[in-house]
Amino acid sequence: MNTRDTLKINKKGRLEIGGCDGAELAHRFGTPLYVFDKTRFEVLATAMLGAATAAYGGEAEIAYASKAFACEAVFYIANSLGLSADVVSAGELYLALRAGIPADKVYFHGNAKTDAEIDYAVKSGVGAIVLEGLDEAERISAAAKRYSAKQGVIVRVNPGVEAHTHSFVQTANTDSKFGVQLTEPSLLGLIKAIVADERLEFLGLHTHIGSQIFEVEPYLVTAEKMIGLIKKLDESGIFVKKLNLGGGFGVKYTEADPDMDVAEYGAFISAIASRVTTLCKAYNVKRPALVFEPGRALVADAGVTLYTVCAVKSIEGVRKYVSVDGGMFENPRYALYGARYETTLVERAAAPKTDIVTVAGKCCESGDLITVDARLQQAEVGDLLAVFTTGAYNYSMASNYNLNGVPPVVMVEDGKADYIVKPQTLEDIARNNVVPDRLKRNK
Repeated sequence: MNTRDTLKINKKGRLEIGGCDGAELAHRFGTPLYVFDKTRFEVLATAMLGAATAAYGGEAEIAYASKAFACEAVFYIANSLGLSADVVSAGELYLALRAGIPADKVYFHGNAKTDAEIDYAVKSGVGAIVLEGLDEAERISAAAKRYSAKQGVIVRVNPGVEAHTHSFVQTANTDSKFGVQLTEPSLLGLIKAIVADERLEFLGLHTHIGSQIFEVEPYLVTAEKMIGLIKKLDESGIFVKKLNLGGGFGVKYTEADPDMDVAEYGAFISAIASRVTTLCKAYNVKRPALVFEPGRALVADAGVTLYTVCAVKSIEGVRKYVSVDGGMFENPRYALYGARYETTLVERAAAPKTDIVTVAGKCCESGDLITVDARLQQAEVGDLLAVFTTGAYNYSMASNYNLNGVPPVVMVEDGKADYIVKPQTLEDIARNNVVPDRLKRNK
């Protein structure tokens, strides 16, 4: 729990988020409940943009990687802070545009974009489509021709830099579905083909080396590889306007993780920006605009999920289960890659954490766990339980597994709380179900 003005234990010994009593939030909105701390998001976003601008000048940009948590309100806040948007689907693009983010400040990503998505992106006038191969370039060109447009594109490059994270969130190893290998002979040919296409505008290069990275060195190595490529392109008469180094900055989920906060993120960005400047001088190339794409680092710590304890089960000498009314349908991260979290009881947050527990979900799966070996106060049925740092990849990966409803999201700020995503009803869950007439006739 990264305590701060907007996340603390109040005078009653209860958890307070954004000036709102956690128990009152749970009673008003129900559980499970995603709580989004607007101020925390704003503080982190402002700090990152400020660090980038201070280190690199007006040519620095922060694009919010919305796959971490995409909803219209978050896009609206990001736009108000001067952030661009990184989207990976038609749905994310639709919400970003509806929230008022200018189309030319949107980067459309994806290693397997559909024709419909490409068409929508070009028609919408997105600033750049981040492409990953010649076939995709040809499809984008065809869409641009249909709309008499010239579409900006950025080539995603895999630099082969190993980031020390879970293998499922490493994106720049040699064996990866993302990007064109830096050493691939066809890379230069791809870029030359883009430059030669009158319907495409080559804007620059993109890379993303993974997630949950706590060391700056992999970024510095990546920067050198990318500036080396920019030098090679420069010698071929191809100018790189933008260099997008992605995101992936680590987030502190538990005490076992390194400290990452406002100052650390600023230092990361400053170090990378300074290295790019130094390398451009050393390689004698014009400095490109520099883009970072943080997602998790902006929203993870802004999120807290509230639950109600439904059962407590102790297995002597083995484990103590605290089962809650949520589960893998609203937080699949433990099932996917063994994620860990810190927890507390909302109404006894000031009490000592004397138990080691496994927080289990309600889904009909043995692997439906939210976190294991978590320190917690002695829980009883009916208690309210909070799980911290759930703002990223929780709501965004939620599902209707076991036909559970996706929980609502409530934004808190200065003691006020409002829905930014309403709760699903049983009618919502069943809305797209259809029984064909021929089945009814055979009844």
